[in-house]
Amino acid sequence: MTSSCPCGSGRSYESCCQPYITGAALPPTAEALMRSRYTAFTVQAIDYLHDTLAEERRDRFNRADTEQWARDSEWVGLDILATEAGGPEDEAGRVAFRAKFVYDGKQETHLELSRFRKDQGRWVYVDGDVGKMMPVTRHNDLPGRNDPCPCGSGKKFKKCCGA
Repeated sequence: MTSSCPCGSGRSYESCCQPYITGAALPPTAEALMRSRYTAFTVQAIDYLHDTLAEERRDRFNRADTEQWARDSEWVGLDILATEAGGPEDEAGRVAFRAKFVYDGKQETHLELSRFRKDQGRWVYVDGDVGKMMPVTRHNDLPGRNDPCPCGSGKKFKKCCGA
């Protein structure tokens, strides 16, 4: 039986993030790595979270705290808000995202602008700025069709208030 992938891609877990988490495939983009890292929290794949960190970040990884947070949270959704580079041919990229979860009975939101890079052909998470978004360049006061909707829904303007 197939289930929907927790990352919100609309695909099944088996055809989306599971191959990355199990090591059967490598995420081809920074966004795919971001989605699979979120999913790793939902399925408590703590080794994957460690192994997809940049080498210089691994000594600061607290396995016990990460495992407890993953276990004690109810993960309710991931919204990819923007990406910059991070494609299959790129060496670096950024992904702005919003992860929603319930912790200790309270609805929480984690907003981050994450940095990724390729190390020996593999995408790794470098670091992120919590609570930050990518700057949107506008030439007027109106959002562009593909900009995040200013209402905060996480959807593109053209699929939300601009429809």
